[in-house]
Amino acid sequence: MSDSENFEDLLKQFDQAHPQTRKGAPTIGDRVRGTIVVIGDTHAFVDLGAKSEGRLELAAITDAEGQLTHALGDVIETNITGKDEESGMLLLGTQHGQRFHGLDEVENAYRQGLPVAGQVSAAVKGGVEVQIAGLRAFCPASQMDVRFVEDMTEFVGQRFDFRITKFEGGRRPNLVVSRRALVEEQQRTQAAQLRAQLTEGAVLTGTVTSLKDYGAFVDLGGLEGMIHVSQLAFGHIKHPKEVLQIGQQVEVSVLRIEPPSEKNKREKIALSIRALTRDPWQDAVAQFPVGMHVTGTVSRLQPFGVFIELAPGIDGLAHISELGAPRRISHPSEVVTLGQQVEAVVRGVDLERRRISLSLNTKAQLTESAPAARAVAPETPAPAPEKTIGSFGALLQATLNKNR
Repeated sequence: MSDSENFEDLLKQFDQAHPQTRKGAPTIGDRVRGTIVVIGDTHAFVDLGAKSEGRLELAAITDAEGQLTHALGDVIETNITGKDEESGMLLLGTQHGQRFHGLDEVENAYRQGLPVAGQVSAAVKGGVEVQIAGLRAFCPASQMDVRFVEDMTEFVGQRFDFRITKFEGGRRPNLVVSRRALVEEQQRTQAAQLRAQLTEGAVLTGTVTSLKDYGAFVDLGGLEGMIHVSQLAFGHIKHPKEVLQIGQQVEVSVLRIEPPSEKNKREKIALSIRALTRDPWQDAVAQFPVGMHVTGTVSRLQPFGVFIELAPGIDGLAHISELGAPRRISHPSEVVTLGQQVEAVVRGVDLERRRISLSLNTKAQLTESAPAARAVAPETPAPAPEKTIGSFGALLQATLNKNR
């Protein structure tokens, strides 16, 4: 083996043992993996390998009750959010803004691109006013969120993380900040992680972001999918707002993933809630045996018959000849109306074609529901009274009158 070949083998082994060195020094925005080596009062220090060490705010590994979620020696994944100019140490976190004090620290955060924590104090023309380290900053309306927000007062009083996009010092510092920039960065990170586990049939949890006539859009955590209205439930849903509301947490199944049709476009992710529920037709034979009297709601009218919803996701069909009309009709609307409750008898169940044939229970339903369909007989004059002999008094009076 030559010296050059031996050197190549050693270099390859070194690269495998020190991936950070092979890829180059980590930079702001990179996601890194390291071991916790020190836990102090306010910060933890993480060994990132390749002679790199990062500082992590203790709040990032503390739960809501103030208990540590990690211990010495634990391996943790996190993001590089900045770099300390004095010590050169990498600053770690999950892109959560840090609390700074004074103009100098805020300027330092601006130069390093570090996120800062601020509180929205007022809604003003074109955006909101934000308090950061005792300084007033302005966030344009377009930079408060990735979605359009019509009423900015909903943010007043809330704390968010921001990135300083413009900094002008002086007696009256001018600060312009963006929350959207951090949200988009977080979404990109989440999207990359989600794509690794995104497969057809995967069950995920998301948040409803908008409702349209044709379906609901759901944020899966960096990626957005859509539930078509037909995939919301087995029953008839006219509009997603009947079963969902914006901000609601939902569990969905991934139906299919379509790659982007154009460059810089996102993939299309088709989702379903219906796929996670039991198909009601599996129990149709036992639930609706032949000969059973059932009650349902008229859901659709067609020239050939009436569709009647017997249960969510299960419709039966009563043919126009099975509506029990006392006369020949040209359309079911002459007998029944949409939304009407009717009684029927099950004539047959076809699971393969998903059809239940029905016959309406005629008399009572037709009398109550379709008075206009009944023929009203014309009034006939009363028959003339029959001539009778009459009483004895009447005959006697007639005889007397005749004698006179």
